[in-house]
Amino acid sequence: MRIAYQNKRHLLTLQGRIALIVPVRRCTNAECKAYKKPVRPWEEGALALPLSETGLDVVAFVGHSRYHQHKSLKQIHQDLQQRGLSLCERSVCNLLHRYEELLALRVSASLPQLKTQGRVVLAIDGLQPDKGHEVLWVLRDCLSGTILLAKSLLSAAQEDLATLLREVKEALPVPICAVISDGQNSLRPAVASVLPGVPHQLCQYHYLREAARPVYEADRQAKKELKKRVRGIRPLEHAVRDSNEEESQVVRGYCLAVRSALTDDGQPPLEAPGLRLQERLTAISTSLSAIEKKGGLPRLLLRLKTLVDKGLAETRAFWDPIRTGYGWVHRATHLLNNKEELDSLTLQDHYRHLLSEMNGFVADEGLLGKAATQFLKVSRSYWDCLFQCYSHADLPRTNNALEQQFGSYRHHERRCSGRKVCSGMTVLRGSVRLVAALSTPEHALDAADLRPRCLVKLRSLRQDLKSRHGERCQQRRFRKDPQAYLSDLEQRLLKVVLLT
Repeated sequence: MRIAYQNKRHLLTLQGRIALIVPVRRCTNAECKAYKKPVRPWEEGALALPLSETGLDVVAFVGHSRYHQHKSLKQIHQDLQQRGLSLCERSVCNLLHRYEELLALRVSASLPQLKTQGRVVLAIDGLQPDKGHEVLWVLRDCLSGTILLAKSLLSAAQEDLATLLREVKEALPVPICAVISDGQNSLRPAVASVLPGVPHQLCQYHYLREAARPVYEADRQAKKELKKRVRGIRPLEHAVRDSNEEESQVVRGYCLAVRSALTDDGQPPLEAPGLRLQERLTAISTSLSAIEKKGGLPRLLLRLKTLVDKGLAETRAFWDPIRTGYGWVHRATHLLNNKEELDSLTLQDHYRHLLSEMNGFVADEGLLGKAATQFLKVSRSYWDCLFQCYSHADLPRTNNALEQQFGSYRHHERRCSGRKVCSGMTVLRGSVRLVAALSTPEHALDAADLRPRCLVKLRSLRQDLKSRHGERCQQRRFRKDPQAYLSDLEQRLLKVVLLT
């Protein structure tokens, strides 16, 4: 191919502004399929995207600053200005969008590398930043940790989830040997229809959290009542605040112990914060009683002991049922941990024995009756997909790895923006943003790594994100002026009706 003409192009890079002379070639063979079609140099694509005035090295710098150093857009803009690059803050946002799109394409292009492991263990879960809005569904390979697909859906209907699973199944070069997910009702038939015969494990953590909900709520309520009755610690601390005597320091120590016990929380379903508070206050009361028997208590510690004993006495009736309920939860956890490495059938027999013990409390009208009924109900729902992990290698018991990645993304969003919850952009651009946030800390990328292999896929991805952004703009326009928005829709519909 001969050089037909030359183009001049200016790029803004980290080294400054550079000028490129781009020779464009054309084939002169009339029988060739590429006859007279312009062909640009391969090296140009490693420097910048088509029609862009900013180099890919600047795009990589912006993405690394955002997703590895967790900087805000304003901080990244200041860093670029210190390097002598004249860009507005809006351009930094656009460059960040290009980085997310290019990295998402790079990750999707790496799926053929999964051939080396020969199989995929699929994990699926959804992230919903705003209640009532779309859910970002993420499908991840548990063996390699690769995000296979991230896509927002308006609903979690069976057919919508089945479409996601089919898309991943068709894109993978290796078979899906197992699936791990939570216990959502629409997800189970979707997996069964798309992946018939594939083992489907339901997350045991979600199972225990749902099964133990009545016990945990009773424990939380009992803790609330106990804390309500143990009041007046602050005045005791203020009374000895300015004293350095040994007795005053001991009083402060006991007050700090009580306050530490009152402010400690637990994470359901395995931890019982109420029981822990009751046990710690009982230990404090026992310690004070031992001192009182030997030599008497100072006035302030006697007041402290009276407060603690009063709270424990008035809430004594709560703790025995809660302790029994959490005993069931801990026994179930021990069985599911399977440290004895029992086979699946033997483990199921042991678990049935535990459930039969709970069945004897179903007729109880108190907490134990509610707890046993809930535990048995949830166990029946999860049973067929609760023990698959003991018969298939590499199939995890929980979906916590994907949940932890969601937590990492929330942590990143909070560091960058200061918001406690994820922004609506997580759903709008979540298909590329989540992939970029999780992939950037693992690999240091440069301009060559971001080079797109297929511009057609890049344009298609950008068009899809642009259309989703247009829908969000329409929602914002309606909130700003509902009457004008509805009037515009009426006029457009009248035109269609009149034309037909």
